Amino acid sequence: MSAGWVRACALVAMGLFSALALGKDRQPTAIVIGGGMSGLTAAYELQEKGWQVTLLESRPSIGGRSGLANTEWIGSPRLQPSLHHYLDEFKLKTVDAPDYVRTPGYLIDGHYFSEDDLQKQSPQVAEGLKRFDKTLDDLAASISDPLKPLASTTLKSLDAISAKRWLDKLALPPVSRALVDQRIRSRYDEPSRLSLLYLAQQARVYRGLPDADMRAARLPGGSQVLAQAFAGKLKTVKTGARVSAIVQEKDKATVKVGPTGYSADYVVLTVPLAALDKIAMTPALTPLQQRSLKDINYGWRDQMLLKFKKPVWGKTRLSGEVYSDQGLGMLWAEPALKGGANLLINLSGDNARLMQAFGDKQLVDQVLIRFDRLYPGAREFFNGYELRRYGKDPMFGGSYLAYGPGEISLYWRMWEKPLGRVIFAGEHTDALYPGTLEGALRSGERAANQAQTLLAGKPVEPVDEQVASATPAPATPAKAGEPAEKGFFSRLFN
Repeated sequence: MSAGWVRACALVAMGLFSALALGKDRQPTAIVIGGGMSGLTAAYELQEKGWQVTLLESRPSIGGRSGLANTEWIGSPRLQPSLHHYLDEFKLKTVDAPDYVRTPGYLIDGHYFSEDDLQKQSPQVAEGLKRFDKTLDDLAASISDPLKPLASTTLKSLDAISAKRWLDKLALPPVSRALVDQRIRSRYDEPSRLSLLYLAQQARVYRGLPDADMRAARLPGGSQVLAQAFAGKLKTVKTGARVSAIVQEKDKATVKVGPTGYSADYVVLTVPLAALDKIAMTPALTPLQQRSLKDINYGWRDQMLLKFKKPVWGKTRLSGEVYSDQGLGMLWAEPALKGGANLLINLSGDNARLMQAFGDKQLVDQVLIRFDRLYPGAREFFNGYELRRYGKDPMFGGSYLAYGPGEISLYWRMWEKPLGRVIFAGEHTDALYPGTLEGALRSGERAANQAQTLLAGKPVEPVDEQVASATPAPATPAKAGEPAEKGFFSRLFN
């Protein structure tokens, strides 16, 4: 064998070794689709783990469904640990909430009532609210693990029942019922569109936590401040980049934005289901996933910030969470940035759906007419508005996930499992805190961890699936052998 041949073989071997070494040491890459809070979190966490990350957002700015509020009420660290972790990491200061906003308030015929006021001045209404809370707490207590709401036949039966049907059985006083309906539709959706099991499961998540933990502090600037803090740490953010397709291959995934293709090792897909329905995927989603894109219920919400030259509501404490019996939705007052007074109103559920045909100004006028009846002169001092209409937006399809009857039995925790090189995130993928800032942040953290696991060649641990079939369980009483539940549920529904 000639010396030249030996040298040539040695060079080839060295080249192969170098290529393998480079491949092993190559920086992993990810594309994050969606610049809402979950996408920002996933991108930030991956970048912190040493990944090269490109974040693509279809809109001109990041933040997703961040609210309009100039200041946002947030929960305590034990209620929202992920949120407080990032507030500390980015050195964002909060302000402790005053005591009077830590429990809900009620606006009845234009008069503000605290819970103590109701007890003294309208005991029948207060008793109805307490009966609702106690019965919902009993339902929540029947769920031993909020991650396993389908653990028994009896619990599965709750998924076939709407919250409205359950409320009808309670026969609450009319004003109490109007206030309860408003609480449910403001947080989730119309009671007629909401699975009773979902309502109970969410109550179970927060069971034992005092109301004061729900509104423990306020974040000046709202969640948009946190969104900007995330974005300031990211190296590559492209706005106005609407994704049309995702094509997976053996060793990469390619994301199409118009004629441009972006390739990476993994993709984190954080968009709402309505937007996901507009993205062509190869390979395709499973049939059940495709069905869910149009089937899973989202709450309907229009959020408006009404600006006044002065607080026309006088000394009324419209702050924290205030629920009205007049269909105004959940509302609270907040400090204006430059004098005046701002009122934030969440018009939700069917109240919002009925007004979807109105233009923005018409919608605001309708709300002002109602508000002026409660506080004469409100229209005179009205000074402008900002508006977010999540329900009418085809890329959102609603405000936040709110499982309808039968949907937990079909889709529970389905979106936590990656599809090849595509990992899903977003508030709708978090089992404990959907529809919240905490849930969005948690889902982004989970997605980043799953990408790291897949990169290491390890399987992602399967979620603890409780879905037994693709058919919602019928609403039947508990079977023999379940004595602890039978009496309670039979009293409610038989």
